[in-house]
Amino acid sequence: MLQITNYINGIFEAPVNDQWLDNYDPSNGNVYSHISNSDAKDIENAYNAAKAAYPSWSQTTLDERSKIMLRIATLIEENLDMLAEAESKDNGKPLWLAKAVDIPRASSNFRFFANAITQFASEAHESVGMGAMNFTLRQPIGVVGCISPWNLPLYLFTWKIAPAIAAGNTVVAKPSEVTPMTAFLLGNICTEAGLPKGVLNIVHGTGPSAGQAIIEHPDIKAISFTGGTATGAHIARTAAPMFKKLSLELGGKNPNLIFADCDYENMMTTTLRSSFANQGQICLCGSRIFVERSLYDKFKEDFVARVKKLVVGHPSDNNVNLGALVSKPHLEKVVSYIEMAQEEGATVLTGGNQVTVGGYEGGYYLEPTVIEVTDDKCRINQEEVFGPVVTIMPFDDEVDALAKANGVRYGLSATLWTSDLNRTMRVSKALEAGIVWVNTWLMRDLRTPFGGVKNSGVGREGGFEALRFFTEPKNVCIKYE
Repeated sequence: MLQITNYINGIFEAPVNDQWLDNYDPSNGNVYSHISNSDAKDIENAYNAAKAAYPSWSQTTLDERSKIMLRIATLIEENLDMLAEAESKDNGKPLWLAKAVDIPRASSNFRFFANAITQFASEAHESVGMGAMNFTLRQPIGVVGCISPWNLPLYLFTWKIAPAIAAGNTVVAKPSEVTPMTAFLLGNICTEAGLPKGVLNIVHGTGPSAGQAIIEHPDIKAISFTGGTATGAHIARTAAPMFKKLSLELGGKNPNLIFADCDYENMMTTTLRSSFANQGQICLCGSRIFVERSLYDKFKEDFVARVKKLVVGHPSDNNVNLGALVSKPHLEKVVSYIEMAQEEGATVLTGGNQVTVGGYEGGYYLEPTVIEVTDDKCRINQEEVFGPVVTIMPFDDEVDALAKANGVRYGLSATLWTSDLNRTMRVSKALEAGIVWVNTWLMRDLRTPFGGVKNSGVGREGGFEALRFFTEPKNVCIKYE
């Protein structure tokens, strides 16, 4: 059986403790590989490799750094089929989705930051009348830690490591132990592309063991983390007193506000996607749907009818809309929220049941689920479920819509459907979210800042924001006669 080993100092090696974790195929529930169950000793080895590589890598020319990263991007593209198949098998998402979105975006992340670093400029300020010139250097931090989640494994793993190494840092990275395969395969791609040994070190293992060793390491000076809010709070409690830089992209409970003057067909098609893409396992999914009361009954009837037509099946089937959820514990968590909602008085309009796929009876499949709620303060509307489950509820006017949309502890993204420009401006400004999409969803420009407010995180990723995070500003003041 395949062993997923650590990639440290340019070579693959077993964990020091020789301990392994089972890696499950969500489509059938079978163990198909074993993962390194690394601990602090492995993290220390990875740190030492990164530390040794840092002096040379941080002084590498921008042109050389860019060329290596562009080669990585090209190799990801050339290995599209292999990586997509690995991602689908490891995560449970449809193969067509991994081919269309996950792997191409991983390549784009490297390509984007390979180019962005060549345009990342210093600032200068002439102190007129004082005989002085100030300029601000942007210097790499050193060894940084990157911890990524299981929902978009290679996509979000590269979203962190690409700007980190582009800025001249060296990296100790931990992918999710639930979906380690494509991060494991990336090691060979980096070697083939000529990335120097020690620049990127990939260590597998659990959060409490390997992850904890990264965040509490005294010489890893910055942590970029994407995952749950509770884990983010733990990281902050550990790392903040150590004065580490923190970028925390955490949970979401995103509102989808639908006004009666919307482009109805465009809204309906997009809302179906924003509700159930990747089995609803995207932090940006619009899990709370609020519809203007005059449109509500029509929307409910049409939306439920379309959801019932969605096909759940094996990820390799190109005709399925939803594959398997990522793990058995996660499936059980999502099902428990559906049951809880019913106990609190909500109505399941469609879905809510586990699905048995012929030949894959042990897989983690669930029907796409629509739940009608009457109280926006109920738990299903306040807590992140992170599955193919959405709630629907009417609103009366703009004030009511905003009160419901903002009435959660999260603030990652929001979607607004209207043809009224004045309303667009008013509501977009008033929504408590880091990202607002108007008449669209998940339309991403990699130059724009990405992140949330409230309990959805701290800091921003994307574009120059990511390069600013992975560098330290140093002001130099020169007085002249």
